Amino acid sequence: MSPQNILLILVSTPLVVFLAMSVLWLLGGHMPEQAISRITKAVYAILTIGAFILGYKMWQSGVTTLRVSLGDWFTVAHYGFPLSLLVDRLSFPIVAVTIILAGVVGSFSVRYLHRDPGFYRFFLLLHLFTFGALLVFTADSLDLLIGGWEIVGITSVLLIGFFQYRMDPARNALRVFATYRVADLFMLVAVFLAHHWFGTASWEGMFSGEWPGHVHNLQGSAASISIIAVLLVFAASGKSSQGPFCGWLPRAMEGPTPSSAVFYGAISVHAGAYLLLRIEPLFRVSWVATALVIFVGLTTALLGTLVHRTCADAKTSLAYASQTQLGLIFAEIGFGWTTFAIIHIVSHAILRTLQFLRTPSMLRDHHRVHAAAGGKIDPTGEHLEALFPRGIQIWLYRFALGRGFYDSILNRFIIAPLLWGARMLAIFEPGWEAVGPDAEQHASKSETAAS
Repeated sequence: MSPQNILLILVSTPLVVFLAMSVLWLLGGHMPEQAISRITKAVYAILTIGAFILGYKMWQSGVTTLRVSLGDWFTVAHYGFPLSLLVDRLSFPIVAVTIILAGVVGSFSVRYLHRDPGFYRFFLLLHLFTFGALLVFTADSLDLLIGGWEIVGITSVLLIGFFQYRMDPARNALRVFATYRVADLFMLVAVFLAHHWFGTASWEGMFSGEWPGHVHNLQGSAASISIIAVLLVFAASGKSSQGPFCGWLPRAMEGPTPSSAVFYGAISVHAGAYLLLRIEPLFRVSWVATALVIFVGLTTALLGTLVHRTCADAKTSLAYASQTQLGLIFAEIGFGWTTFAIIHIVSHAILRTLQFLRTPSMLRDHHRVHAAAGGKIDPTGEHLEALFPRGIQIWLYRFALGRGFYDSILNRFIIAPLLWGARMLAIFEPGWEAVGPDAEQHASKSETAAS
């Protein structure tokens, strides 16, 4: 079998499984947990073997870049939107890690979600997410990458609200969805401008050479390239919970532990870093984009480190720890350490998956270590705290305990004005109900009046 066919099988198999299970579900059919378990394990075992065979064939033939063209999605005048897949030195390690870790999480979830009412729904979303992630990492253009980007985003939101019978997961899922929408606008505008100014948004059209030594070949002004680079930096920051979008990652912990592992520890949050690595030649033209990546990464890493030390629950603590490492990865990309950044991404994804999957047993592990240490475990980080005066220590603790006051600033200066404007416009639609913090109060009043 040719490497091109293997690549097509790797990307399309999760989609085929998702569609088959979806049709069965829509027709009212039922599949027992044991059957779902066997199908999932078989699928990811085949994908893992296929990834190793693909890597071996590419290494044996000396091929470092593999492209599969499926024609054009559609064309409008002289604009073309090709369906083309790409595997090279950048995407292959992330594709392999995605397949392996998704399989590990799927196997773990069989026992973790045993007899849960949403068991079937979880595995539907897991297969769809795997397809979306593989599409992001193998897309040969920004046009096709957006498709996988949106699939990853919607499955992320649906899994955050997985326990929909509670209010908090649904509310946090909507908050994450709104954050994604704002960040994705930067991506859409960047793609539009790339087509408008340069006539292409494909990697082959934008860059020449092989990663990591590829260079851009865009025929245009440095200002145009800089604008596109800055827009894509903001889009990547939104997906990786960096900079102005750093508040959504802890809210995502409302989902099941397996989804937290595969999304926010292993794969989804690294999609932004992958995008930056792919467009890294644009940074060499734009010092603004370079400085922005470094600034966003370092400031988010500092904030994540402070907040991480004040978190009382394991999953939120790991979320901020992931945010810290992603900030360092962003800074590495900004400094041009691309090879080190890809190693950091792969190793961080593996480590976080293990840590997230072990969070249910973390308390037991703590008691075991506590007993083995004779009933006393020395706190960590005191040598760093000693570098600051007592007053600054207290201020930093309050700042971290309030999580940088990010939510307070966002609620007061962005969300509150939007809600105020919506209430003012409600005069044109008398049936409009309140949204936001007052929604439950309005709903209870309506129910009381109806009864």
